[in-house]
Amino acid sequence: MHRIFINLKVRIIELSAMKTKITRFLLFFLFLFSNCEPEPEITVPVDHTPEDPVEIIVPTGDEQYLNTGSEYIFDQNKLLTFELDIPPSALASIDANPAAEKYVEGKLTFEGESLSPVGIRYKGSIGAFVGCLSGTDWNDPSGFKTCTKLSMKVKINWTDSGNKFYGLKKLQFHSQNLDPTQMHERLGYWLFNAMGVPAPRCVHARLIINGEYSGLYALTEQIDGRFADYHFENDGGNIYKEVWPVNQEGDPLSESQYLHHLKTNEDENPSADIIRSFGEEISEADEVTIRNVINNRMLLDEIIAYAVVDRTIRHDDGPFHWYCGGGYCENHNYYWYEDPVEETMHLIPWDLDNAFENIIYNQNAVTPIADDWGETSADCQPFPYGSFGFHQWSASCDKLTAGWASFSEEYETLKTQLIEGPLSAATVNQLLDTWSAQIEEATIEARQLHDDAISLVEWENAITKLKNQLEYARNH
Repeated sequence: MHRIFINLKVRIIELSAMKTKITRFLLFFLFLFSNCEPEPEITVPVDHTPEDPVEIIVPTGDEQYLNTGSEYIFDQNKLLTFELDIPPSALASIDANPAAEKYVEGKLTFEGESLSPVGIRYKGSIGAFVGCLSGTDWNDPSGFKTCTKLSMKVKINWTDSGNKFYGLKKLQFHSQNLDPTQMHERLGYWLFNAMGVPAPRCVHARLIINGEYSGLYALTEQIDGRFADYHFENDGGNIYKEVWPVNQEGDPLSESQYLHHLKTNEDENPSADIIRSFGEEISEADEVTIRNVINNRMLLDEIIAYAVVDRTIRHDDGPFHWYCGGGYCENHNYYWYEDPVEETMHLIPWDLDNAFENIIYNQNAVTPIADDWGETSADCQPFPYGSFGFHQWSASCDKLTAGWASFSEEYETLKTQLIEGPLSAATVNQLLDTWSAQIEEATIEARQLHDDAISLVEWENAITKLKNQLEYARNH
């Protein structure tokens, strides 16, 4: 998707000197889209010297982390603390070049039990490093780490593919650097799950690195085979990242194109037959028979609930925003799961860091979607929108999305259920108050230690603003 924004580089350079929040978001999203390929898993040799040995711990089999499920990790009623010990030379190595996203070996300690070695690296797209590295070329992030927090991934199955930690093979700690509420991911995924949409579980977590409190992170469930095991009755199916069943012209892709985005079953002679047949059925359908395709190949309430939550919280950087440039348009920030028994397709939300922002008015210069749900603009040609004039394509010009939007009665019914249920003021404000009380001390502690951590006043103001946004969403 890099060429979508190649003509915008001059404007980025002009904006790079601005120290405003809008500029930071702009740069974040522009360079996020320049790297829309599925995130690779990079395995590199151990990056430490013999003077910095990594402890080898052989479990006895009685450890709690081997005998307890992932519900313990994603308990909404607790604020858990995780400790990472990384050899000084290895930490210096990844701090010197976080954008390389290379793993080093270290130790994970949680509630008195340690796993070692595990793989540890910084994570994120190109945009995730904007403003947090010393390099000056935004399009090629480089240089040493300048922010206290960067998103991190811990690979539990570093030395053995069968190793698990509370049933998980990977932990993801998201920095929340661009979210002053520190609530967008946790609340957004909670709302999806509350409406019956399979979505990552997310809680807050304290992270200590080499004995020093780094700050408060969003511990967000990895979308992988363990995710499928937990969320779906029929597990073991393929998971794809950011590939739509049909292209902009409504044609299915080749099997190799689907498999390029495969995130599971990569070493088991994978087949893309299910998603490819889904794409073929969409391609062959008209505006009437597409409803049959959706009913046969998806759970109707689930996908309409997805649309209801997505549009209500304005996840405008998700699958319903098609960014255009260079002669084509693409969307991103979603996964697909294909049920291997029922051969149904399930859309999974991802990357909600900047959801909620455009509920009352467009606070993000790049992400706002012009159309209301089901509407189209410009005779389904790309059109400029927003203060920067970036081009987008109406989501309902896509045959599949138009099919979803045709279920208008179901949409209104589920929207009422959302507003009167999980998103009601009584429910969601109590939830935010509970979570705020849970993380307040950790937020204060981070600010006391790190100048770039959000202040208590800024955070409290952001929470108040979020509640106002949600009130607006309930009434509009």
